[in-house]
Amino acid sequence: MDTTTWLTVAQRLQALAQAGLEYSKGSPFDLERYTEIRALSVQMVAGLTEEPLEKVTAFFTSETGYQTPKVDVRVVVFRGENEVLMVQEKMDHNRWTLPGGWADVGLTPFEVAEKEAEEETGLHVRAVRLLALFDKKQHAHPPQPWYVYKCFVLCEVIGGELGNNNVETTGARWVREAELEALDLSTDRVTKSQMATMFEFARQPEKPTLCD
Repeated sequence: MDTTTWLTVAQRLQALAQAGLEYSKGSPFDLERYTEIRALSVQMVAGLTEEPLEKVTAFFTSETGYQTPKVDVRVVVFRGENEVLMVQEKMDHNRWTLPGGWADVGLTPFEVAEKEAEEETGLHVRAVRLLALFDKKQHAHPPQPWYVYKCFVLCEVIGGELGNNNVETTGARWVREAELEALDLSTDRVTKSQMATMFEFARQPEKPTLCD
């Protein structure tokens, strides 16, 4: 099996172990076995993603209950049919991506998109529609410990001023579609294929929402 398949197996083992620890009414021996399965899955995930074992352990052992995917919200703002708003991600060596981040508890996906756009670009936007909901493992992202759904939200500018530097990003600008091939993308956040798909929406606004 390839790395992606093994990672999926490890993530599934971790999810089963977490559910077992939460809902098992069996003997202490069952809890011991679930704890061992979780520890083994953590070792597998750390080895496959090259994340520090301590980081993966802390993340997985801090959660309880039935495990669900994390949600990453990406903001899609077009200027005409050939330009899109992008930012440089500080945590990924200033590589380029669509604005966005993890969904916040207590906020709707549209509210997350509007908040992330303002924080990372300085622009005030209004969320218009959901363009795509992708399963991260179905796309060419590098492996990571957690299972992720990616939510791409179309937004329109309603105010603000384009900024160049903040806590999370070092640059923000309009990027032409023709530039994408040579652009150093933050592939953990967005892939070239996904960007090409987003530009299809710029040219075909009536295109239906995509879902893996």
